[in-house]
Amino acid sequence: MTTTLNVNGQPRAVDADPATPLLYVLRDDLQLHGAKFGCGLGQCGACTVIVDGQAALSCITPLSAVGARPVRTIEGLGSVDKPGVLQAAFIAEQAAQCGYCIAGMVMRAQALLERNPAPTDAQIREHMAINLCRCGTHMRILRAVRRASDMLKSAATAEGPRHG
Repeated sequence: MTTTLNVNGQPRAVDADPATPLLYVLRDDLQLHGAKFGCGLGQCGACTVIVDGQAALSCITPLSAVGARPVRTIEGLGSVDKPGVLQAAFIAEQAAQCGYCIAGMVMRAQALLERNPAPTDAQIREHMAINLCRCGTHMRILRAVRRASDMLKSAATAEGPRHG
């Protein structure tokens, strides 16, 4: 069955069973390899993407549950030459060790910062708790999210008040 997804702002047609996990469609059909297969049970967060503004575990999200809602992957946030704010913060804090969990961590943090650009440390910890890092870089990851939040606040202050 052919389904059209909105992935990273682009319509993408895929021929897949509606029960297929979104992760497999992203990796196998669309060649977007940022989201990783970790546990396949929605317990580690390595597969996290953003669906309609919410962090979603793509290994347990069937294609049929996505519909026309926009999907964003790590590939949609920035590039090597021009990383997004959160990606730049992860780089600055050296938040990756093996790197396997990082795309999922970045996507979960991105969803948080889009809803709450100034979260408290407790809010960051609670939101990020679902995603696991076996290398133990949690403290660097938390610093990266805080750094990105501070960068976003600084950018908003520099822009000044908006008059409409």
